[in-house]
Amino acid sequence: MQLDDLLLNEPVIEAAIDYNPLTVAPKTSLVDVITLMNQKRIHSCSISDVDSPSNAFTVNETGSSCVLVMKGTELLGIFTERDIVRLTADGIDFKKMTIAEVMTHPVITLEQAALKDVFAALFLFRRYRIRHLPIVGQKGELIGVVSHESIRSILRPIHLLKFMRVADVMSTQVIRAPMTASVLSLAQVMAEFRISCVVITEEKLQSDLGQFVHIPVGIVTERDIVQFQALEVNLSEVRAQTVMSAPLFLLNPEDSLWTALVEMQRRHLRRLVVSWDRGTGIGIVTQSSLLRVLDPVQMYGVIETLQNTVR
Repeated sequence: MQLDDLLLNEPVIEAAIDYNPLTVAPKTSLVDVITLMNQKRIHSCSISDVDSPSNAFTVNETGSSCVLVMKGTELLGIFTERDIVRLTADGIDFKKMTIAEVMTHPVITLEQAALKDVFAALFLFRRYRIRHLPIVGQKGELIGVVSHESIRSILRPIHLLKFMRVADVMSTQVIRAPMTASVLSLAQVMAEFRISCVVITEEKLQSDLGQFVHIPVGIVTERDIVQFQALEVNLSEVRAQTVMSAPLFLLNPEDSLWTALVEMQRRHLRRLVVSWDRGTGIGIVTQSSLLRVLDPVQMYGVIETLQNTVR
């Protein structure tokens, strides 16, 4: 085994820019914006050497997780899935609002010349607790958008992920809710705790333990809230058990992060539930969890471990 075989090739950060982000005018109605965000769009992201035309791009059809509000060439604001959840929790009448009234502004941006590597974007993601970063030119003109998902699409941290376990990065601060909870209450919880999902659990008796435990059976996410709003569903009347994504694919804490990444891509998911002790223990691994592997300090420590292993 050669040490070079274990190290990462530096990703081409330009390939993480979505050069065709969803944009709308400030007077666009909020309902129309949500409809646009919920429509399938084709995203092409590089996952290998951009000089290799045969395998440089993968094409995915997904909804848009953000929309940029533009007045001509001027970037006025940004609106994301998290904003939809927050407004849903606040009971806002979507039919009476325009995007200009609810967008986030001013917008955190990064000049393209300063986008040297993934760490420049990751630093701003963490500092401002954002997941979408518009990239602009020298004159402030919009170039595109970099997001958690687009960065993940260009990464090839195969060996780092194989040497780390799910337990190393998972969050155990998981918000749970019963199957009878209303979708509106789930949106309110997401907004209050600034989380992207709620795990739905079912109470079952563990006879050998002589007690009831809450077993994870489904999940409701921000993307689900977006879809329900697009369908104009009465969220206060709909129960989690009727709309949750189920059955769950459950990771084990001892699984490698490589397993988590493969399953996320294969199942087109942004997060996976982790379960242990027959369901009594529960955690979450998200796209953000995998991006933390690229923290410079974390990466240095793992690479040092790999070097010692090779020696």
